[in-house]
Amino acid sequence: MLQPVPHAAAPAAIDTPALPQNIEAEAALLGALMIDNRLCEDVQIKLRAEHFFEPLHGRVYEQILRIVDKNMIANPVTLRPLFEGDEAMRELGGPAYLAQLTGSGAALIGARDFAAQIYDLALLRALVGVGRGMVEGAMDTSEEVDPKTQIEQAEVALYRVAEEGGEQGSTKSFLQAATEAVKNAERALNSGGHVAGITTGLDSLNAKMGGLHRSDLIILAGRPGMGKTSLATNIAFNAAQRLMREKDDGIPEGKRLGAGCAFFSLEMSADQLATRVLAENSGISGEALRMGKISQNEFRNLARAAAELETLPLYIDDTPGLTIAALRTRARRLKRQRGIDLIIVDYLQLLSGSGRASESNRVQEISEISRGLKQLAKELHVPVIALSQLSRQVESRENKRPILSDLRESGSIEQDADLVLFVYREEYYINFQKPTEPGPDASEMDPVNIAFQEWMRQMDKAHGIAEVVVAKSRHGSTGTVPVKFDAKITRFSDLADPSAYAVRDDE
Repeated sequence: MLQPVPHAAAPAAIDTPALPQNIEAEAALLGALMIDNRLCEDVQIKLRAEHFFEPLHGRVYEQILRIVDKNMIANPVTLRPLFEGDEAMRELGGPAYLAQLTGSGAALIGARDFAAQIYDLALLRALVGVGRGMVEGAMDTSEEVDPKTQIEQAEVALYRVAEEGGEQGSTKSFLQAATEAVKNAERALNSGGHVAGITTGLDSLNAKMGGLHRSDLIILAGRPGMGKTSLATNIAFNAAQRLMREKDDGIPEGKRLGAGCAFFSLEMSADQLATRVLAENSGISGEALRMGKISQNEFRNLARAAAELETLPLYIDDTPGLTIAALRTRARRLKRQRGIDLIIVDYLQLLSGSGRASESNRVQEISEISRGLKQLAKELHVPVIALSQLSRQVESRENKRPILSDLRESGSIEQDADLVLFVYREEYYINFQKPTEPGPDASEMDPVNIAFQEWMRQMDKAHGIAEVVVAKSRHGSTGTVPVKFDAKITRFSDLADPSAYAVRDDE
């Protein structure tokens, strides 16, 4: 810290203290990063090259991140050619200095603490710079200097340091915000389908929601058997396939409606999800694929579908028992390495909290998870779709269509979500109400026959139809969107004649 200036002392008499620094911590961190490149994922969120006091260390740190970004190993061997001609490195013994940095494996234990300290010391140095500037400005008593202007400049400088603490970009002028809004409107206009965000692949759903908006947390909920995982898989595939087509067509990045997708599956394995995607594209049922009950011709269709999709930008992480913190770290990595623009989590209740909330109660843990997913959507500027279970109270009602209060375990899910979608299939419930079939000799007026015929009419009306209920929307109206559902290949698609099915809209 700066010492107070003596009242009558001359500037030359002031001892200038050393700036806040810890060269040893910088060296230890660089050594740890070269030993275990995975540490870069956490460290680089806040720490930048300019935060290092020693410029050489800043350059080494920057090169480590660049090499890791290319999915290469960053170690003294791969870094050596980059510093052959570096004068500062030569003064320390040349590139052999890189190997010296990795000499102590003990640094791995405290790597994150070292990074935090380096970052904090950089902020302190920035404060020292602001303080010195304030002192020098205040000592200037010329007539041209306005004290009020100096105060305003000091405030600006202090806020700039505060922004270095992680608040940068949180405040935008209206011009910046309006420009972004106009770009979204232009994209919706040019899309022809009125899609401002990322496409779901279903025109009827896009028309209702305007696509999937960036920074939104979208909750997709339903009771077991309704098809929520199928709809999520369909959306992921449709967005990824659209991105492939747009790249082939040369559509510029800012105008694309497709997106690379990260699918975090905590319930199903990666191969089970891949089976669903292949079933949809080959027209073969997932059950037949799993059991091998397919013909040679069907197998050829399967091989063709697999070959067409081998470069599909759909990345599946089926690690069980993820915490919300681990999921956010993995999502950041995929955003940086793969450029994903859509995240799907199946499903929210299978995530774990930080541990502190878990020890108190499950409701607080779910609140922490939903809040963490919303923060992830804003941080990465991508839509996050989180699947959610519904409470069993749905089954006890005569009308089985879900409502917001059915969201399981926490009202914070409803609060944090920008969009809440429910998947509902009346066919599922009608199927369980099948009455006794009439005998061959039953007359038309037989009560058993009448009941069975009425059930058949209800089944015919509901067969292959699903409803996507928009129960909450921060961007527009709520309502119901009818879609077609092919249970054999678990595919959702638009109805050929939507007007034949009444759509309820709430303004």
